Amino acid sequence: MYVKLTFPRDYKIKMTRFHFRAAVCSLLLLCGIPLAALSSPPRPDVLLQAMQRELQRATTSLAKSDPAPYYLSYAVSDGAGTTIAGTQGGLIVSNSVHRRVADVMMRVGSSALDNTHSQSRPSGIISGGLPLRDDPDAIARVLWLLTDREYEQASAAFLRVKTNQAVQSAEEDKSPDFSQEMPQTFMGPSLPKTSRDLKAWEDRIRRVSAGFLKYPEVYSSVSLLQDATSRSYLATSEGAALEQSSATARLVIQGETRADDGMELLRVETFQAASPDQLPSESELLAKVDKIAADLKALRAAPAAEPYAGPAMLSGRAAAVFFHEVLGHRLEGHRQRDEKEGQTFTKKVNQQVLPAFLTVVDDPTLKELNGVELMGAYDYDDEGVPAQRVVAVENGILKNFLMSRMPITNFDHSNGHGRRQPGLMPTGRQGNLIVTSTKTVKDSELRQKFIDEIKRQGKPYGLYFEDIQGGFTLTTRALPQAFQVIPVMVWRVYPDGRPDELVRGVDIVGTPLLSLNTIILTGDTLQVFNGICGAESGQIPVSASAPAMLFSEIEVQKRAKGTQRPPILAPPGFDNAAPVAVGKDAPAVGNKP
Repeated sequence: MYVKLTFPRDYKIKMTRFHFRAAVCSLLLLCGIPLAALSSPPRPDVLLQAMQRELQRATTSLAKSDPAPYYLSYAVSDGAGTTIAGTQGGLIVSNSVHRRVADVMMRVGSSALDNTHSQSRPSGIISGGLPLRDDPDAIARVLWLLTDREYEQASAAFLRVKTNQAVQSAEEDKSPDFSQEMPQTFMGPSLPKTSRDLKAWEDRIRRVSAGFLKYPEVYSSVSLLQDATSRSYLATSEGAALEQSSATARLVIQGETRADDGMELLRVETFQAASPDQLPSESELLAKVDKIAADLKALRAAPAAEPYAGPAMLSGRAAAVFFHEVLGHRLEGHRQRDEKEGQTFTKKVNQQVLPAFLTVVDDPTLKELNGVELMGAYDYDDEGVPAQRVVAVENGILKNFLMSRMPITNFDHSNGHGRRQPGLMPTGRQGNLIVTSTKTVKDSELRQKFIDEIKRQGKPYGLYFEDIQGGFTLTTRALPQAFQVIPVMVWRVYPDGRPDELVRGVDIVGTPLLSLNTIILTGDTLQVFNGICGAESGQIPVSASAPAMLFSEIEVQKRAKGTQRPPILAPPGFDNAAPVAVGKDAPAVGNKP
């Protein structure tokens, strides 16, 4: 399975071209719908009660069917959102949306074998829009129709599943399709009603985006605010009833340029808070615009990197993404059962998979770390199971997997990691992945250890990865068990005392079993990386935390690049400006690690 972490300074905005790269992909439509604080959901208890009444009626009626469902749930995401985006001093997006989406999930047969078995998981869910007003009759009518359609889909799928069981070879993992868990009841408080000065934020976004106008080397840019609130509801035939609220404001500043050889270069800064009022001041945002422009100018002048294998040092943020991709996805429970998966760690429980000084936990109950809010935090997962701290690897020894309600051999129950984007079935997913170490030196001393390792191996230089923009991994058997981490600020560190040299166009690549065991030392400070991760169950917010790490060997490859050259014409207002210095003779920038 191809899984991708969109991670540039907390998010990678994958832009879709208007004239430049502007509208956002995963960030603009988080979990499929834009959400924001227009108002608190009106009388949320009415919606949940309407769901419970129709659920009871449907459960009683369908119990007489053949085949009969043994599990039915209604999940509703009630969200509203405001998105403002600007470029070059003008607005390109300013809109607000309020939407309710209902998911009907049904399992026909028994927990031992049901319609969602193996590759038939999509048969377990159907989705549709709900009325925005709390009209019980209108809500019930939509849920009734969705339930009827889902029963047709699920019952037909169950017959196919039973046929496949009879004619196909036996599966190695014969675990049930669904675990039995204690139904939970949780009524979280509604979010307070708030008012936003939309005009003031439109003006601020204009001014911040205009900050790039003074930089001719920044060809395209965007500044974006997303202010979001949502309230989620879950009612199940087992008796679970949950209401949870969330609120997030995110502000993203992105700039882009292009080197003479056609390589596109991207820099992003992302800020997150509970509300727009808690975001950085306008002067701080304009300072970030200047920093992005300076980085892009330096990258444009930097030489393209060459393939390399040797000593490397990753900042804590880069190491966090490395572990999310290389280890985290391979610890997700459903990957141990799916016979199309590579199952890298399935049979390595109680065996050493990491250096003995490393421990990895996933703790969605943790709200913040070192003063940084963690995006992967939640109280209950999307199957109504309480979030739990899971020690996945302890002192290098594999102990546990991240489990949803899909059991696997020797792991019969969920540990609160069943997560999903509305409209998709939940699977075991990461929340807040945290890597800790007992073999540390002060961060200020790690650089010298790095130089010592370069000298020991007789290499002309090592690579320091300061910042990254994302990564992805391949986990299926049909493809190489490989990963790719995509850095943006990479430095050659010379052991002879020469200034560090910024390079561009290099990606970290490798395979997990080898790469994870080349870590020889870490720093002593955890750094946090927040982002959006996409996989089978959709795009979900996650966090990864790790200290800076020293590797005896990291392999890198040259990054794919375009062939389009930089603009021929100077930007408006720069007709008489001297051309930007580009190429190998441009001055180096030094000593960053």
